[in-house]
Amino acid sequence: MELSKNYIPSVTEARWYKHWTEKGYFKSRPDERPPYTVVIPPPNVTGVLHMGHTLNETVQDILVRKARMSGFNACWVPGSDHASIATEAKVVQMLKEKGIDKNELSREEFLKYAFEWKDKYGDIIYNQIEKLGCSVDWERVTFTMDDHYYKSVIKVFIDLYNKGLIYRGARMINWDPAAKTALSDEEVEFKDIIGKLYYLNYILVDDEGQLKESTPNSVNSQNAAFNFITIATQRPETIMGDTAICVNPNDERYKHLKGKFAIVPLINRRIPIIFDEYVDPVFGTGALKVTPAHDINDYNLGLKHHLEVVDTLNPDGTLSAAAQIYIGEDRFVARKKIIAELQEKGFLINEEEYASRLGHSQRSGAVVEPRISTQWFVKMKELARPALNAVVDGEIRIHPGDKFLATYKYWLENVKDWCISRQLWWGQQIPAWYDEKGNYVVAETYEAAIEKYKEKFGQQLTDNDQLKQDADVLDTWFSSWLWPMEVFKGISDPENHDINYYYPTSVLVTGQDIIFFWVARMIMAGMHYRNEKPFSDVYFTGMVRDKLGRKMSKSLGNSPDLLQLIDKYGADAVRFGIMISSPAGNDLLFDEASLEQGRNFNNKLWNALKLVKMWEGRTSTDNTTQEVDDNWRLTDETKLQTGEIEDLAEVEKSRSHHIAIDWFENRLNEVRAEVEVMYSQFKLSEALKSIYSLIWDDFCSWYLEWVKPGFEQRIEEEVYDKTVWFFEELLQMLHPFMPFISEEIYHLLREREDDLCVKQFPKIEAADQNILAAGELLKQVISALRDARNKNQLKPKETIKLHVQSANGSIYKNIEEILAKQINAEKIYHVNDAVPNAIVIAVEKDKFYIECENQIDTESLKNELLKDLQHQKNFLQTVIKKLGNERFVANAKAEIVELEKKKQADAEARIKTIEETLASL
Repeated sequence: MELSKNYIPSVTEARWYKHWTEKGYFKSRPDERPPYTVVIPPPNVTGVLHMGHTLNETVQDILVRKARMSGFNACWVPGSDHASIATEAKVVQMLKEKGIDKNELSREEFLKYAFEWKDKYGDIIYNQIEKLGCSVDWERVTFTMDDHYYKSVIKVFIDLYNKGLIYRGARMINWDPAAKTALSDEEVEFKDIIGKLYYLNYILVDDEGQLKESTPNSVNSQNAAFNFITIATQRPETIMGDTAICVNPNDERYKHLKGKFAIVPLINRRIPIIFDEYVDPVFGTGALKVTPAHDINDYNLGLKHHLEVVDTLNPDGTLSAAAQIYIGEDRFVARKKIIAELQEKGFLINEEEYASRLGHSQRSGAVVEPRISTQWFVKMKELARPALNAVVDGEIRIHPGDKFLATYKYWLENVKDWCISRQLWWGQQIPAWYDEKGNYVVAETYEAAIEKYKEKFGQQLTDNDQLKQDADVLDTWFSSWLWPMEVFKGISDPENHDINYYYPTSVLVTGQDIIFFWVARMIMAGMHYRNEKPFSDVYFTGMVRDKLGRKMSKSLGNSPDLLQLIDKYGADAVRFGIMISSPAGNDLLFDEASLEQGRNFNNKLWNALKLVKMWEGRTSTDNTTQEVDDNWRLTDETKLQTGEIEDLAEVEKSRSHHIAIDWFENRLNEVRAEVEVMYSQFKLSEALKSIYSLIWDDFCSWYLEWVKPGFEQRIEEEVYDKTVWFFEELLQMLHPFMPFISEEIYHLLREREDDLCVKQFPKIEAADQNILAAGELLKQVISALRDARNKNQLKPKETIKLHVQSANGSIYKNIEEILAKQINAEKIYHVNDAVPNAIVIAVEKDKFYIECENQIDTESLKNELLKDLQHQKNFLQTVIKKLGNERFVANAKAEIVELEKKKQADAEARIKTIEETLASL
């Protein structure tokens, strides 16, 4: 068949994915093979996949395809997460655009709209996963609101409640005013900001409410210094919730205020002056306004000193009736008005910039408010201990461990109780049932709740005393922490065949930003419910940023559309582009130039295919090609007659193309072994770079050139077959990274019944280092001679006479054909002495002379050699310094030390050769 000029991804990708799925290659059922299980971190059904998902899914597919081709029963479970806060916000916005108010809908009506949203965007996400080439088992798709999953979440809630690990209580929590729901500590992102400190005067009064000193006519009067206490605050809009002013008991400035009171500006509430060592005398003025309803530390002070709690904010972030002023105004709008009024009335005496950190909701982006609220909590300390031990003891390995192990350990050692209730409708509804007085029971169904209520409170409910279910739902993470188990129904059906075969899973690939939300909690759930780790390895990908270093986001408009990228470059090029610049755990700067590099690589492979296919019909003998081939044989026979060689058969065996084959076969084995180690260390970017270099440089740039037949010359069938075999092996190595083009070329190389997708990797053979060294030497010699030709302006078509002066001349005799062809030499002569009036090139211990008709510029030649000599001497000193470092020699692997010693010996030999060459000029 005639091949297109360039590779066209759109022609092949859909066809091959359909073929793979129809063949059932991605389906997995328990069998006698060892399982390799991966569960996809379920993307939220709030839109399309972003570049972080693309990286994550690509990494998983690489690992899964590699396992499938290595004899494992690979099972990759796809799915999506209902994402309660984010999805509900999207649905509410969608309804608003249709003129529908959520508050006018029943819960059932709202959930109908939410499931419609899920179906639409869930399908988009799955389409993207397919377009990317992900080899997931589509028969195992799981959604966190599936019936079995929903029931498993409720089952776990009830179980933990019965064990005393879930409780309900009023606590200071994080509140999202935009989503109008509680958040866990981990759902708050802190951002560094430059805010302001406002210095306010509070009028002082005695215990009878009288002014401490005489009242001046104006608050601004200089005579009023002793009538006020000054506090510094970042949030003047909360002063209406102040219930005390606190100072340090050791602060001499305020000892006279014991038993006194202050008046809250603008609302004239009298509040006590209290004393507590919590206050830092150095910060601000040393006096702290205490607002128990709006700060966790103030809340704790309030509990300790029995202070009143005045909540001045509504759930939506507007001022409540308790604020007395600016009721219904947004908190930040009210702040500006309150500052203006404080200034107008003389209470505001100064303001200054102040570096601070402000908490934002990870889901809505709104500034989070601390708020006292009755919520449901999970006690974490008991659950955290086994999860901590599993990682610290090495049962679960984190990659890269040096970066994230300490973070994981710190969080679990200082874990706080987890607020799991959310004031939403989208999610698993909390299975708690209340009577009119607020008494409650926890049960799976209404009927079970009636029985539990009778049991607990000793009374039968009448028809008029109906129980009502808690309106709140559970935190999304309370469902997704069961993911590795419940995708195999390990909670809803604990002893089924799948969970016993596939669990624990093999590796979790996820982003570093959810190490606490999800990773740690999955380990807790796995250790608690199956007494077993949920996975053996955790691979943290980095964050994808744009080339300016900014986090990709829709608001910045710097996050590209995945499907558009695939349409433009092809899925393989997208996968290549994101993986080639993605070291484990480190952020990567996304640049479309890397996708362009992937597309160029596709075309390089395609051109290599076209070149090899051109040789396909030239393995048979005809008169023209036979005549050329006979010329080589006649030359060999002449050498045999003159005694230059002893065995013609031996020469035939060692002719150049055999050297090329031996070298590349060993190079292939060498890289295979390196890549295998990289897989085990999850260094996938490095593995791709090694495969890329092996294909682009070693195979295309060197090997194919070495074995390429001359114009209209035949190619030996053995060489052609070996070349096709090499190509197939390279495609197999590349397949996990770039599955579509590798499968396509694999089938175009020759007719076959099997598919690369499931072809098993061969056993890795040890590489012969001597053959590798000979091949590397040949590459060095060719590069050096080509460079010399260019520097001396010898045109590529201009043939040269090359003289070789080598201590091991037999090496070059065996590769004369390659050497002559690669540098366009009409003949290669082996000499024992220097050749006069020649361009001299030194490579390691050998010298090469390009014979010249014109006089050589020896001065320029000397300068070139002197530069090379200095470079070699500097390199040698670096190596000697390293080998002189006792710590390096003691701690480095033996093979690393030996490699450095070889570098030293090679550099010394090269220096000696250059010095001898200089002496002869």
